[in-house]
Amino acid sequence: MIRRPQAILALLTALNLLNYIDRFVLASVLERIKGEFHVDDSQLGFLATIFLIGYFLTSPVFGALGDRGARKYLLAVGVAVWSLASISSGLARGFHHLEWSRVVVGVGEASYVTIAPTIIDDIAPLEKKGRWLAIFYVAMPVGAALGFLIGGLLESHFGWRAAFFGTGGPGLAAAVLCLFIAEPKRVHVAKRPSWRGSLGALWQSTLYRRAVIGLVAYTAATGALGLWAVTFLVRHYGMSLISANLVGGGATVIGGAGGTAIGGFWADAWIKRPGVIDNPDARLRGQLRICAIGSFIAAPLAMASFLSPNVVVGVGIFFISEFALFISTSPANAVVLQSVPPSLRASAMALSIFAMHLFGDMWSPPIVGALADRFPIEWAMGFIPLAILVSGIAWWSKLLPQPVPAVLAALE
Repeated sequence: MIRRPQAILALLTALNLLNYIDRFVLASVLERIKGEFHVDDSQLGFLATIFLIGYFLTSPVFGALGDRGARKYLLAVGVAVWSLASISSGLARGFHHLEWSRVVVGVGEASYVTIAPTIIDDIAPLEKKGRWLAIFYVAMPVGAALGFLIGGLLESHFGWRAAFFGTGGPGLAAAVLCLFIAEPKRVHVAKRPSWRGSLGALWQSTLYRRAVIGLVAYTAATGALGLWAVTFLVRHYGMSLISANLVGGGATVIGGAGGTAIGGFWADAWIKRPGVIDNPDARLRGQLRICAIGSFIAAPLAMASFLSPNVVVGVGIFFISEFALFISTSPANAVVLQSVPPSLRASAMALSIFAMHLFGDMWSPPIVGALADRFPIEWAMGFIPLAILVSGIAWWSKLLPQPVPAVLAALE
C-alpha cells in the first residue's frame, strides 16, 4: 500500500502531468489530423469544446460520489477511462470517432480533477497545504510543454496516432497504482450552507468577482493559445511540425515555470510591504494589480508575435509574452481563495473553475478556428491578445462594484 503522504502527492502530481500531456498532445498534431480527415479549422477547434462538454456533464457526479465513497477507486477508474479514450483517439478511423474519443477523455479527467485535490487537502500538513497544491498544479505548464514535445517527436517518427498511444499506455499503468493508495482519513467538515446561499455570499465579494471575471478571459486566451499555437507556427512561419512543437513546448515550459515563479515572488514581496501585511483588502488588490500588469505586458507582445514576418523576432517575442502571461497564475488563485470566508473556499474554487471553462476555453478554440477559416491565421490569433487585455482590465478595474440585490434576494 502507498501510505506515505509524500508518495501519494508524487503519484497524484505525476498523474496530473500525464493529464496535461494528453490534453496538449492533440494540439501538437492538429495539422496532421486536418490533412487525413479533410476537416476545416472550425471542426478542429471544436475538439477542445467537446472534451469540456464531457468534463462538465460528469464532474458533478464524480464530486458527489467522491464525498460518499472510496476515492481511490473512482480515481483509478477515471484515469483508466481517459487513458483508454486517448488510445482510442489514436485508433480513430474517422473524425466522428475522434470526437467521441475526446468526449470520453473529458469524462475520465472529470473524475481525476474533481477528486485528486481533495485527497491532497486531506493528507497535507496544515502549514504545507499551499505548497503541496502548488507542487500538484505546477504539472500543468510542464505537462502542456511535454505534450507539445512528446507529441511532436512521436509524430515525426511514427505518425500522429502514436502521439496518443504514448500517453494512454503510461496512464493505464498509473491507474493500477491508484488502487494501492491508502484511503486518507477525511477532514471533518461542518454543515455546509446551501448552494444558493454559498453563491450569494461569493457574489457579494467584489474582489472575488474581479478575480473570476479576469480568470474567465485569461482562460479563454490560454485555451485558444494552447490548441492553436503550434498550427500558427507551422502556417505563418512555415516551420516543420516537429520544430513548431519544440518551440511551443519550450515557450510553455520556460514561460510557465518562470512566469509562475516571478508572479509568486512578486506577490509575496507586495504582501510584506509596510501597511499592506495587516490590511487584507490592500493585499488582495495588490495581487490583482500584479495579475493585470502581467496581462497588459503579454497582450501587445502576443499581438506583435502573431504579426511579425520574421521568425526569429516573432518567436523571441512569443517567449517573452508567455512569460508575462503566466505571472498571474499564483496571485489570481490566491485572491480566489482569500477573498471569501474560509468556510466557502472550496465553493469559491469550484465556482471559479466552472466559470473559467464554461465561459472561457469551452468556446475560444472553435472561435479562433472559425476565424482561421475566413481570415489569415495571424489575424484569427488576434482573438487571443484581445482576451488577455480583457483579463487585465477586469483585474485592474472595479468591475461590478455592488451586488445585484434582486439576484441575491432570489438566492436566499
